[in-house]
Amino acid sequence: MNEDEKYMTRCLQLARCGKRHAAPNPMVGAVIVANGHIIGEGYHIRCGEAHAEVNAVNSVHPKDKPLLAQASIYVSLEPCSHYGKTPPCADLIIACGIPRVVVGCVDPFSEVAGRGIRKLRDAGIDVTVGVLEQECLALNNRFIVNHTERRPYIILKWAQSADGFIDRLRTSPEERPVTFSNNHTTMLVHRQRAGVQAIMVGKRTAWLDNPSLTVRHWPGESPLRVVIDRHLELPTTLHLFDGSVPTLVFTACTETPAIEGVEYVTIDYSQPTLPQMLAELYKRRIQSLLVEGGATLLQSFIDANLWDEAHVETAPITLEEGVKAPVLPDGLPKETTQIGTHRKEIYQPKKTT
Repeated sequence: MNEDEKYMTRCLQLARCGKRHAAPNPMVGAVIVANGHIIGEGYHIRCGEAHAEVNAVNSVHPKDKPLLAQASIYVSLEPCSHYGKTPPCADLIIACGIPRVVVGCVDPFSEVAGRGIRKLRDAGIDVTVGVLEQECLALNNRFIVNHTERRPYIILKWAQSADGFIDRLRTSPEERPVTFSNNHTTMLVHRQRAGVQAIMVGKRTAWLDNPSLTVRHWPGESPLRVVIDRHLELPTTLHLFDGSVPTLVFTACTETPAIEGVEYVTIDYSQPTLPQMLAELYKRRIQSLLVEGGATLLQSFIDANLWDEAHVETAPITLEEGVKAPVLPDGLPKETTQIGTHRKEIYQPKKTT
């Protein structure tokens, strides 16, 4: 590992500190180095507040300020060049007289997209781009997918039996679902919910399971709840409509009830529905979506190739018959974890070239 990679690694460490509150902005870390020593560092703490570069500059001790004229600043993502909620970071770097900038990856956001790098170079600053580029891109995969594909980053999740069923066949909410998760994996599910901005289920899952879709076993905010109910057939007594967390309902109906905390969006069911729903979520600046079921909804995302990760928990029980688990394209999981007697696998779609 060379010097540039060493300091970019520190940028990535700092950037991850903003995981809870940076969204929908990207996680960014910045490190200022002079004479082989770090004299300032920072990260983007919260959306709407100072960016990583600003926090790094502000962290420099007054006696070290003169060193900025001979320093290098390392930033995991291209410094912004536009006025948003905060002034451009590229302008700050120029004003500070920092002669060298090392950038992990280019910002895909259309308002930046190379403009920050160009502005710095036009000011005579030496700019190096692409240090630990893949690591920097992976850190903000949700932000990048959101801006390049104009949809949320989509995570599919389900639990299944060892013989590939996600539930027994049920016809009534009075018939309780099969419990696959144990206390540990349930906690991990709630941690996952706390890390996304929206969570979606289909009508049948909402009716049969009456889920709350909230974060109860992990610190954090509950995501926006999203449910599909074409003909508005779901009972309004369900937990989804209790007003405890905002709920969004996609429907074909133009006349909808007034329920506090519940918003209805009418879509055209004569056209493909997933693109319409994802476009609405994108418009609302929803950057990440967790799809929890049921099998038909999950399979529709897979068949449309509208997914970025699939998290599959396999429990050591067999059902022999029931609701078949979704079928992923052939391919090995990118990650496998054994959690007691349960196996957790994470899949990603194959990249097309």
